[in-house]
Parts: sequence; C-alpha cells; structure tokens
Amino acid sequence: MQNRREFIRQTSLAGTGLWLSPHIPVFKGSPNEKVVIGTMGSNSRGFFIAKLFAQLPNVEVGYVCDVDTNVVAKTSAEIEKMTGKKPKAFTDVRKMLEVKDLDALVIAAPDHWHAPAAMLGLKAGKHVYVEKPCSHNPAEGEMLVAGAKKYNRLVQMGSQRRSFPKVIEAIQSLHEGIIGRVYFAKGWYANARKPIGTGKRIAAPGTLNFDLWQGPAPRRPYQDNLVPYNWHWFWHWGTGEALNNGTHELDVIRWGLGVDYPTQVTSMGGRFAYTDDWETPDTQTISFMFPGNKMAQWEGRSCNGFDTEGPGRGVIFYGDKGTMVIPGGDDYKVYDLGNKLIKSVKTDLQEVKGTNTMGMGEKLDSLVLQNFVESIRGKSQLTAPIAEGHKSTLLPQLGNIAYRTNRTLTCNPANGHILNDKEAVKLWARTYEKGWEMTL
Repeated sequence: MQNRREFIRQTSLAGTGLWLSPHIPVFKGSPNEKVVIGTMGSNSRGFFIAKLFAQLPNVEVGYVCDVDTNVVAKTSAEIEKMTGKKPKAFTDVRKMLEVKDLDALVIAAPDHWHAPAAMLGLKAGKHVYVEKPCSHNPAEGEMLVAGAKKYNRLVQMGSQRRSFPKVIEAIQSLHEGIIGRVYFAKGWYANARKPIGTGKRIAAPGTLNFDLWQGPAPRRPYQDNLVPYNWHWFWHWGTGEALNNGTHELDVIRWGLGVDYPTQVTSMGGRFAYTDDWETPDTQTISFMFPGNKMAQWEGRSCNGFDTEGPGRGVIFYGDKGTMVIPGGDDYKVYDLGNKLIKSVKTDLQEVKGTNTMGMGEKLDSLVLQNFVESIRGKSQLTAPIAEGHKSTLLPQLGNIAYRTNRTLTCNPANGHILNDKEAVKLWARTYEKGWEMTL
C-alpha cells in the first residue's frame, strides 16, 4: 500500500496537474516546450475549455475548429483578445489535423464525434484530450484504447475529478479503510431541464455545415430543436443524461470501489416529464453488480432538480464502518455508523454549483487540462487515461443498453462484454455514414 508521505507528495503535485499514475507511459519532452493545441467544437463547453487552455503557461491555442462559422469566429476572436495571437480557424477537423506543428487535439464536439475524431487525431500523430463520454458506444471505446497503444500517443478523457486534490485524498482514504470495507456506492445527478418541443424540419442555418456536424453519423434531416444542445437527447447523436453527466459520478464510484467491469446491469426509466422529441430517459436508475460482492447505483433526474441528498450531484460510499459523501466538487465528509460526522474536508478551489453546465469552475477544471499538457511534456502521467475512461464510459453505456432492451444484462467481468443476449449485443456498436467509418 502506498505510504501516507508519498500520497501527500503526489496529492500536492496533483494540485498543479502533476499526479503520478504508476501505469501510464511518460513521454519525453522539454519542460519548457510549448504545447500547441487545436480545439474541435468551440461552442458552450468547448469555448470554455479553449479559454482555460489559453491561460495555461506555455500553451498556445493555435487552431480552432467548429462546423459553424459564427461560433469558430467568436472563439478565435476571444483567444486573440486573451493572448494577442489569433488562432487559425477551420470548419473541417480533418484539415486542421494536417497542420504539422499541432501537438494535441482537444475534442468538445457532440458525442457521436468523440471517438471518431480522437482516432483521426491519433492517426495524424496527435495527442488527444476528449471530453466525456469518450465514445458513443462500447465498440468505439475499445477501439480508442487500442488506438492509443498502436499510435503511441496520450489520450485523456475529461474526468476532471480524477485531478481534484481532495477527491484524490478521499479515494485514497477509502482504499486505506476509513469506512471499513466499501461494498456499495450510489451517485446521482438532478437538473430542471425544460421541454425541447417538436422540431420542424427546416434548412440548416447558413453558417452551419450540417453535413460536417453529422460527420460519422448516418445522415438525417436537420430540425430546429437539435443544435446546439438538444442532440444529447437523441440516440442517433447523443447518449442521454447517463453519459452526459452520469459518467462523472460513475467514474468516481468505480475508482472508489476499486472495480473495473460489472457482472450484471439493470436499468429502468423513461421520458416522463414532458411529451416532446426527447428520446433518452429524463428519469433513470442504473444498478450494477461487481465481482468482490460490491454494488453501485446511479440515478438521473433531468427534469426535477430537487436536492434529495443536498447538492444536485454527488457520490456516497457505504462501508461496514461508516459512510463517505463526495458532492460534485472537491470536498468530502465521513460519518461513522451512528451517522456522526467524524471528518469534513473542504476545498478552496471550488467556485460553482455541481450542476453548472460549463463545469466546476476555472480553478478545478484547469487541473485536468494542466495534467494533460504536463504529460505531453513528460513531466507527469495522465490522471484519466483512456484505458480508465473507457471503463467508466462503458458503465452508463451498459445501463442504456439494459434500458433500451428492457432486461437485465449479464456481463463478462474481464471486459464488460454482454453475454448470451444477441439483441443487446446489437447496441454494442453503430453503423456509420459511408466513407466515415471509424477504423483502427
């Protein structure tokens, strides 16, 4: 077991993005070397993280890409305002990846683009930072893990909490037995999203290249309630709240329980709050059984933000000697079996509420980005490498497959593959638009 002194040293390094994982290869590089970033998807979250990257020392956001010319122009202008240097703008990520001095591709496009774009980046010799979820379906996630090895490049998924110093401390104390044997964990996410209505099929806005927006997804006509955000709730492009937000909590759960793949997955839910085009569940529970007599559950309530557990998101771990609560940010509390508070740890980094759609604020969200660039320089190792990101993305993907097939899945605990269910296995992968197939 890692001794406390070494853990504290690594935790302090994590505060500057220098968390040292023992399992990820370190890339050699000069500590003073400039890292040149190209961002794909620069609206909303993409705009936010492009600005965060631009604020990091010796990092240049040299290129920005978005399929909407208005959006990419706005991002380029903002980066120029911040840094004094205007990034070159692209609408097609394939063209941006041809640039020789581009070190890393940052992906904040819609979910159906995440894994295919990441693979394009790897094939172009770039390191990749991809927002969660790392894939639209399990087959893509497995391919990304293989791609990172084949092309010998870093792939980091945006699991920010893996870089939060107090969350790192909390998980370490769990593994050291602060609440005894941990056997159950639950996570939740609650919001009060509004209905999206019934979309009208109209021509896409003149500034939007909808063909490129769809990219690897088989073509469907444009409708006026899809872009820029509501694609999350359509299976063809999105992955629902379970992956939009549940990926974060399930990653912390898997990390804390010390588990990889489940043996059994069940899910129930539906579109209950409104009658509209929204296809994925707005209310959903997913339950998992893991080897070692451990269990987890995630609950999503997209359209009712009642704070059942206090904050709008978080994770609770239950052990045979007590309980640990980790809300959405960088703090935690520990209780004994009599529900007496025995430890409360607060961060000085958190700036926003847990359900803020942009993230946890500049101080906390910058940690995983800094860890990524420091890993490129060879001074650190990834806190959320794709091998871990795929496992955490797979959990809600399996939950969605269980929901869509309306039955319990039995899984291989060695790799998470679905056993003895041909109908469920059909949802393991997807079809692609001809010419856009994702390949290794």
